[in-house]
Amino acid sequence: MKKIAPSAHGTLSAAGIIITMGIVFGDIGTSPLYVMKAILAASQGTIETDFILGAISCIIWTLTLQTTIKYVLITLKADNRGEGGIMALYALVRRRRKWLFALAIVGGSALLADGIITPSITIVSAVEGLKLQFPNLQILPIALSIVAALFIVQQFGTSAIGKSFGPMMIIWFGMLAILGIIQLVQLPLILKSFNPYYAVHLLYHYPHGFLLLGAVFLCTTGAEALYSDLGHCGVGNIRVSWIFVKASLILNYLGQGAWILMQHKEGVTLPNPFFAIMSSTFLPFGVFVATAAAVIASQALISGSYTIISEAIQLNFWPKVRISYPTTRKGQMYISSINWFLFAACVIVILMFQTSSNMEAAYGLAITLTMLMTTFLMVFYLIKIRRKRWIIVVFLLVYVTIEGSFLAANLAKFVHGGWFTILLAGLIAFVMYTWQRGRGIKNQFTRFVKIADYVQTIKDISADETIQKYATNLVYITHADFDTDIETKILYSVCNKKPKRADTYWLLHVHITDEPHTMEYSVETLSPGVLMRVEFRLGFKVQPRINLFFKHVLEELVASQEINLESGYPSLRKHHIPADFHYIIIRRIQNYDFDFPAFEQFIMDVYRWLTKMSTSDIRAYGLDTSNVVEEKVPFVIETGKRNILKRVQA
Repeated sequence: MKKIAPSAHGTLSAAGIIITMGIVFGDIGTSPLYVMKAILAASQGTIETDFILGAISCIIWTLTLQTTIKYVLITLKADNRGEGGIMALYALVRRRRKWLFALAIVGGSALLADGIITPSITIVSAVEGLKLQFPNLQILPIALSIVAALFIVQQFGTSAIGKSFGPMMIIWFGMLAILGIIQLVQLPLILKSFNPYYAVHLLYHYPHGFLLLGAVFLCTTGAEALYSDLGHCGVGNIRVSWIFVKASLILNYLGQGAWILMQHKEGVTLPNPFFAIMSSTFLPFGVFVATAAAVIASQALISGSYTIISEAIQLNFWPKVRISYPTTRKGQMYISSINWFLFAACVIVILMFQTSSNMEAAYGLAITLTMLMTTFLMVFYLIKIRRKRWIIVVFLLVYVTIEGSFLAANLAKFVHGGWFTILLAGLIAFVMYTWQRGRGIKNQFTRFVKIADYVQTIKDISADETIQKYATNLVYITHADFDTDIETKILYSVCNKKPKRADTYWLLHVHITDEPHTMEYSVETLSPGVLMRVEFRLGFKVQPRINLFFKHVLEELVASQEINLESGYPSLRKHHIPADFHYIIIRRIQNYDFDFPAFEQFIMDVYRWLTKMSTSDIRAYGLDTSNVVEEKVPFVIETGKRNILKRVQA
C-alpha cells in the first residue's frame, strides 16, 4: 500500500477554480437570498439611510474580517496534508492537550446541526420568489418535493449532476453581480457602506444595533464549510475564486441596499429585496437559478456532513456506521443513516417553521459555536507551528471578540427557534461524547502483557496435535500499539476459552494517523512461521478495509517468498490449494460482579445501546463473514479489593 495523493483539483487551474465554485461557495453564496430580508425584519420598521448604510457596512466588514482574513488567509493554512475542517484541525493539535477533544465535539456537532437548517432555508427562500408573481402559490409542497428528491438521489451518487455545479454557480454569481450593479448605478450613495464608520455608528447608536448582528451574521455562515472543503479543491483555487465570489456578493448586497432606499415608504412592508430587484420578465429565470444554487448549496452541506461523520468515526467520536461509495469519484461517499436523519430533520424544520423568515430566527446560533471552537483550536495550531506570541494573542482577542459578539447577538434567537439547532447540536454532541467516553472506560480494562513471555506457549499450542486444529491461519485484531505487547483477551481466547491450534497466528493492528490519506503497512515476525504481526498505518479519512488490505499484504509476502500460502493439509497442498484463514473478533461485555460509579454506568448503558445501533467490527473492517467468529469476553477488574468469604461450620 502507498499514500494516496490529495485530489488533483487542489492544483491551481481554470478547471480547479470552476470546480471550486460548485463545491465550496454554495452556502455562503446563497446568503443574499435571505440576509437583507432578515435585516429588514430586525429593523422594526425604522429604515433610514444611515441604517441601511450601516447594515451593509457590517456585511462588508464581516465578510472581510471573518471570511477573508480568518478563514481564507489564516485558517486555510492549517491544512492536514491537504485536508481541512474542524476534525482535521483537531487531528493536528490533539496531542497538545487531552481536553481538546471537547472543542472538536462541540464544533463538529454544531456544524452538523446548523447544516440541517441550510438546505431548508435556502430551498424555501428560493421557491418563495415565485410568490411575487403567484401570491396564492403553496410553497411548502414544492420545497418538500425538492428536498425529498435531493436526499433520495444521494444513494445513487451525484457525480453526473455534480459536473454542472461549477458552471451553474458561475452563472449564479454573475447574476448576483449584474443585478447589484443595475441598482447600484441608480444610487451611488450606497458606496459609502465601505466606510466602517457606518457599521460602528449603527452598532452603538441604533437602539437595537447590537442585536442586528444576528441577522448580519447570516452572510458568513458558510465560512466554516469553506474550510471543510479544502481537501476537495486546494487553498489556491479557493483563494483565487473567493475574489470573484466576494465581489459578486458585495455588489448584490449594495444593489439590494440601494433598492431599499429608493423604494422605502413609511408604513409599507417591503418584499424580499433579492427578488424585488428583478424585473417581472426576468423573475422566473431568477427563481430557477436561485433554486439551482440552493440545491447545490444543500448538496455541498450533505456531502460535508458525510465527511464529518466519516472523520469522527476514525477519530473515535462516532459509532461505526456503514459507508458506501456510489461512484468512482474520489471522496464521494454515502452514509445511509446520516442521509435519512438529515432528511427527517429538514422535513421537521420546514413543517415547523413554515417560512424562511421563521427559519432565519433559528439559523446561525449553532454555527457561532463552531467558529469559536475553530478559533481556539487555531490558537493551539499557531502555538504548534511556533508563531510569535503577540500574533497569537492578537488573533485570539480579535476573533473571540468578534465571534463572541455574534454569539451574544444570536442568543436572542434562542426562544424564536435557535433552541432547535442547539437541541440538535446537544444531541449530536452527547452521542460523540458518550462514544468517546465509553471507549475510554472500556480501555481502562484492557490489560497488556509482554508477548515475549507467551511466544513459547503459542508455539507449543501450535505443535500440540492432541488439540483439534482450529484453522491453518488464525487472525486476531489487536489494539496493542507496540509490537512487544499483546492483550490478555487474545491470550484468553487462544489458551483458555477454547484452546485454538493453528499453524500460524496473525496479529493485525490498525493505527489511525493524524494525516488524512496515509496507506502504509509493516510486518514483524515474532516467531518464524508461527506468530506474525502486521501494522496498518491508515489516515483518518481512509476506510479500514482490513480484509482487502490484508490480502494485499499476503500477496506481497508471497511474492517476496517470505511466506508460503499453500494449505497446511497434505491432501490439499498436493493440489496447490491455498491455506484457509479464520478471523476471531473479540467483544468485551460488562460482567455484573462489580459496579461502575453512577455516571460511568449511565455512559456505559448508552454506549451499549449505541453499539447495538452501529455497524459491527466485522463489517467495519470489511471482513468476510463466512470465516469470522465473534467471541464475548467479560471485563476484568483488578482493584486489589476483594470480598473474602469466610468458611464456617455447617
